[in-house]
Amino acid sequence: MMLRKKTPIVLTVDEYETIRLLDKKGYSQEQCAESMQIARTTVQRIYEIARKKIADALIDGHPLKIEGGDFRICDGQSNDCSFGGCYKQEIYQKYAVEKGEGIMRIAVTYENGQIFQHFGHTETFKIYDVEEGKVVHSEVVDTNGSGHGALAGVLNALNADVLICGGIGGGAQTALAAAGIKLFGGVSGDADKAVEVFINDTLDYNPDVKCSHHEHNHGEGHTCGEHGCGSHSCH
Repeated sequence: MMLRKKTPIVLTVDEYETIRLLDKKGYSQEQCAESMQIARTTVQRIYEIARKKIADALIDGHPLKIEGGDFRICDGQSNDCSFGGCYKQEIYQKYAVEKGEGIMRIAVTYENGQIFQHFGHTETFKIYDVEEGKVVHSEVVDTNGSGHGALAGVLNALNADVLICGGIGGGAQTALAAAGIKLFGGVSGDADKAVEVFINDTLDYNPDVKCSHHEHNHGEGHTCGEHGCGSHSCH
């Protein structure tokens, strides 16, 4: 007899954040409201909904998914945040480089000149600034030990427009999409060469890429130019 799969319960990102701040970090409702830049009464409402969803998932055995909701990812540049010293602020303060108009910033998961194949374990990104089809600046950036979804915050703090990488999990893909960072995954080989062919609209990538550490189902490769995803449309 096959067991029937239960419908997943969806916990939105803002609901997850109230649980993280109140239950994990031990914030008061006032601190949580200030951190999320919402009213305390809104925190109370979101928190009650989140706790009920988690209780339903635990007691009734439903899978729990975290996705969607009303949120934006902090890029570390806001003066409104009263909880300073986060890794995004450190990254921004260390690597902040103004992006002029017409500059596209490409990030590549990087190790010894090659594209590192597991996004969640990336220790360094190589950042390329592209203007009028040419790389005008590049540098290697340490991720400060961040992992998986948190790396999307690092890329957001660095004002990246595009990520080129190998394998990447679904949660990180969601975080990148929320940050407005275009993903070109399933790429391997020399990092500099990958950026060069990306600029020329000929990058082979996999639009259905998964992290091979978690899943081994890979779709067919695609060429960047086939989807009109070259240097101009990726700004």
